[in-house]
Amino acid sequence: MALTTQGVLDRITEIHRELPMYGHPLWTGMAEGTWNWEQSRYICQQHGGIPLHNHNYHGNLYVICPDPAWREMIAEVAYEEATGRLMSDGVSHHRLYLNYAKGMGLKPEEMYDPPYCAGVVAFQAYFTHICSKSFLEGVAAHMLAGEAAIPGLYIRIARKLQEQFGLDDEAVAYWVIHDSADEEHSDVGRKLLDQFATTEDERRLVLKTVRQMLDIQHLMYDDIYKHASAIGEQSAVA
Repeated sequence: MALTTQGVLDRITEIHRELPMYGHPLWTGMAEGTWNWEQSRYICQQHGGIPLHNHNYHGNLYVICPDPAWREMIAEVAYEEATGRLMSDGVSHHRLYLNYAKGMGLKPEEMYDPPYCAGVVAFQAYFTHICSKSFLEGVAAHMLAGEAAIPGLYIRIARKLQEQFGLDDEAVAYWVIHDSADEEHSDVGRKLLDQFATTEDERRLVLKTVRQMLDIQHLMYDDIYKHASAIGEQSAVA
């Protein structure tokens, strides 16, 4: 049976159910407050490998985008990330994350090039590559996999950080602002597939890319989780 746009979207939903972000113990621990202070600081540094380097992802995607309307939309995403003037009161998204790091007692110079675990390095290499390889694969990895909505999760993390560590609103603004809704992403996904994935091979490539992106995200989560758990074991022994 030929894949339709709706069929692809339905399969993407299934893939996310198979590999949920909240289902991973790394994020369950964040939302439920099971990580201690040192573990949470480590996770903060490692997760920074994404938001503090977004220009390598959005920027590449903008350059290779073949359509003026989509290029404008991606430019708006990059502009918001770099300036925060559309959604976050003029606070750039890298600054939002640095404010979170500050709340966790970490300085900017400790955030941009920490000793990233291998999972983070692998993710950065893959995401940078896929966002410069082809627009269809890059935008599928970005918007249908990496940016797929997790409504309510980031809000839960923000509130737990405030409850557990006494972080103020400025320190958790990164998490609050990045909480998003399913409907917006579903609409973007439908438009994307209708315009850029018009053949059976292209639709199968989208599914392959989404699965690959989520697999490598979970590889990264696994590695961060392993190292954060080891920090907890060391603390217990001490």
